[in-house]
Amino acid sequence: MKEVIILIPDFESEQNIEIDVRINGRTKNLQYRVELLDWEGNNLPSERKVQVLKHKIDAYDKDWELVEIGPPGEKNISLMFRKRSIE
Repeated sequence: MKEVIILIPDFESEQNIEIDVRINGRTKNLQYRVELLDWEGNNLPSERKVQVLKHKIDAYDKDWELVEIGPPGEKNISLMFRKRSIE
């Protein structure tokens, strides 16, 4: 899949994004979801943060696929999911 980067404004803790794309004359609707995952407490060791992240990804709605993990912050990390296409 080719990539196109689209900058979006600062987001809330959950933001849904819908993009209509025209490829060779056919319109396709792409849906993305950006979520902030808060760490469970302050000053968690890296191993614990990895466990929290892995649990969130494993338990996420299977109709959505993970496409990007943002840079980790002290309090949270952003995750971007894309709705799986039915084709």
